[in-house]
Amino acid sequence: MSTTNSANQRLVDHRAATVDSTALAARLGRWAHGDGTLSARLAAGIRSLIDTGELRPGDRLPAERALAAAAAVSRGTVVAAYGELAERGAVERRQGSGTRIAGSQLSAPGRGGRGEVLFSALPNSIDLLRTVPRIPDLGVQVIRAHHPDLATALLPETDPAGLPALRALIADLYTSEGAATSPEQILVTHGAQQAISLLIDALVSPGDVVLAEEVTWPGVTDSVRQRGGIVHGIPMGDDGLDPVALEVAMARMRPVLVALNPHHQNPTGTRLPPAARRRVADLAAQYGVVVVEDRVVAGIAFDGVIPPPLVAERADAPVVVVESLSKWAWAGLRIGWLRADPVLVRRLRGARQLADQSTSIPGQLLAMDLLAHAGELRREVAREHYARLGLLRELMARHLPEWSFVEPRGGLSLWARLPIGSADALARVAAVHGVSVAGSGEFAASTSPDDHIRIPFTAPDDVLTEGVRRLGAAWAQYRATL
Repeated sequence: MSTTNSANQRLVDHRAATVDSTALAARLGRWAHGDGTLSARLAAGIRSLIDTGELRPGDRLPAERALAAAAAVSRGTVVAAYGELAERGAVERRQGSGTRIAGSQLSAPGRGGRGEVLFSALPNSIDLLRTVPRIPDLGVQVIRAHHPDLATALLPETDPAGLPALRALIADLYTSEGAATSPEQILVTHGAQQAISLLIDALVSPGDVVLAEEVTWPGVTDSVRQRGGIVHGIPMGDDGLDPVALEVAMARMRPVLVALNPHHQNPTGTRLPPAARRRVADLAAQYGVVVVEDRVVAGIAFDGVIPPPLVAERADAPVVVVESLSKWAWAGLRIGWLRADPVLVRRLRGARQLADQSTSIPGQLLAMDLLAHAGELRREVAREHYARLGLLRELMARHLPEWSFVEPRGGLSLWARLPIGSADALARVAAVHGVSVAGSGEFAASTSPDDHIRIPFTAPDDVLTEGVRRLGAAWAQYRATL
């Protein structure tokens, strides 16, 4: 993915609620690629911008001739696209006032989430949807050797923020990484996703803008939309988020939150360089906007390079770190946490108490044993998956030689680009061939090109081998139709 100047152009002048035709054409990206007629694809691209909140209820779309010129299509194509959107109730067309986005002025809470697709592998299908690694051998040893302190394990209840000993252990880990942390800054949760959801529920109100990478983990974007917030995607380059585009968006859109996954980003695998990391911390401090930093796979580094948390760059930056044991110890344990300002932790502690009171005491005690071996566990997971990435690279060369990708330096998945066609359409063909995959659309914060497939390399070697073989067969069938 490349960063373009057009991405920094304002899509809508909300003082006049008028959509700029040139900016709209730029944000639609590669909308013309895929199945169906040009008008149907154009309508789908505009609808995606409506769903992500970039086009809001009441915004007036460009005149047909203006958009046709900007998008290099005929006026008839735009007329047909607007007509299809009107038939589906997405826009309202009135004589003398043009075509406007339908609905109320705020995003409607409760919209269905894209992340649900990642948990929807078909029966008897190879699941290449989720990045769930097996428990490492050392993790199995730790679990088998675990002998909990019964005096603690048999407590009738615990602090909603977590066991004091576990919070202290997590705080010490961050301090050792260069981010001085006290136990009062830690809140233990049921996995990283609960931490993200608690934060968004506390900080985002209907109509608020949240910035995120243009493709990202849907657990973030789905949570924002459930609150009625608006997600705006920030362009990315080969090294991840574009900090210049981030600054422009922060200045223009006044977000309440920035959600980032800067280390082995899911799904692209990018790692934000030191200068860009420092710039993000500076922007958080300058604008006073909370940055949520997802570090769930930060420690799975194939080259051993694990950047410290963003807050280590600047202590006064309002950065909230979210992490868990799921990707390098045991996903089934469901132990995660966040690191934040103590005032925010106390606020979230109250929300946590209302949600589910607290985290399992036996689970927290086992987490302490696993955290004591954090460095070794992360290195084992990194070694295993680096080898599996090598296998995937060979399989791609054999079955999908036309596809391209930038090899990640860490993480658990490969972000592969199709040379032509629609990732969404290919995923449907792949399902028929018995392999479930997710394309760009499932990870898009805003409209993004429908041309990438995420391929996790967490499955056992034989399963991964057969899954990519089936994907190659699906691609051959789909490619023949283009």
